[in-house]
Amino acid sequence: MIMALVLVASVLTACSYGDKRIGISLILKTQTNPYFVAMKQAAVAEAAKEDIRLSVAAGTQDGDTQNQINEIYTAIARGDKGILITSNGNAINAALRQAKKAGLFVIALDTPLDPSDTANITFATDNFAAGKAIGAYTAARLNGAKAVIAMLDLYNDQVVAVDTNRDHGFLTGMGINPGDQSQNGLEPKTGRYTAGKGGEYQVVCHRPTQGAIDGGRTAMEQCLAANPNINVVYSINEPAGEGGYNALVAAGKAKQAIVVTIDGSCHGIDLVQQGIFAADSTQYPGKMAQLGIQAIAKVARGGAPPQTSAGKSFFDTGTALATNTPQQGVTSQTPADAKKLCWGSDS
Repeated sequence: MIMALVLVASVLTACSYGDKRIGISLILKTQTNPYFVAMKQAAVAEAAKEDIRLSVAAGTQDGDTQNQINEIYTAIARGDKGILITSNGNAINAALRQAKKAGLFVIALDTPLDPSDTANITFATDNFAAGKAIGAYTAARLNGAKAVIAMLDLYNDQVVAVDTNRDHGFLTGMGINPGDQSQNGLEPKTGRYTAGKGGEYQVVCHRPTQGAIDGGRTAMEQCLAANPNINVVYSINEPAGEGGYNALVAAGKAKQAIVVTIDGSCHGIDLVQQGIFAADSTQYPGKMAQLGIQAIAKVARGGAPPQTSAGKSFFDTGTALATNTPQQGVTSQTPADAKKLCWGSDS
């Protein structure tokens, strides 16, 4: 009954506006994370160029699927031609299948859906490649020393492709078998990493951060309680990494640890310049949104749908490693170069 009322209200709202432009809904994980703020800003700008009626909504926090589901049904009822969505979890899949059945062109941004064909196509960073780059960098930077590793993941109560792909990419880049590809934390906890000069490793922990500074700090505190000798910190994104670094500082352990992350915000690149992050695999959320608006507008006007990148199941919007301390055999760029394409505000 609640859903029906939402649909009716949305139809009445759309009719009252009488707006005949192509409608597109951008449904984000949240509207507070700078990553998604950058995505929204690019979408708004591109929608204006394309004369698109853009509706923007989001969950209240990472993992909030119910608000995303409500917004998907609202987009259907409003008569939108397409949806751009950064998924908060698989619970939204049934609603997206309904949207496709109703004729909406669905593009997943940043986070591939599971199964991926729940969307018509995905525009995203190759998250596995982004993780692999910081893993290879870390192995090279260790120069054969033992790696005592903290894994600051996104969730531990649901499986999301961006989480597993980055986590497994990092381990693969280190030369560590990540184990079962279906979830995090199934790699051998001790052994030898084979990338770089190779050496012994110990995975101390996998802790959820929800991709937030507070979550990263709490997760890192728990990892340090388990082993105070951690010298490698993988983080799912910059906020988690920043929180993890704050915990290291509070424990007097900051100088002993290599902190690596994935995002590429202007603030994050500042932290690379300052030496807080050893390396950051950059992403381009604005590009994802811009291309997504263009693709749905083209399809709605009778054009051909977008195609996946060669050899991949999605459209790859690119990634590049930024670091102050380049390592032999690992392709990277300087923070100054990364600044040319960073997103969000400087610190």
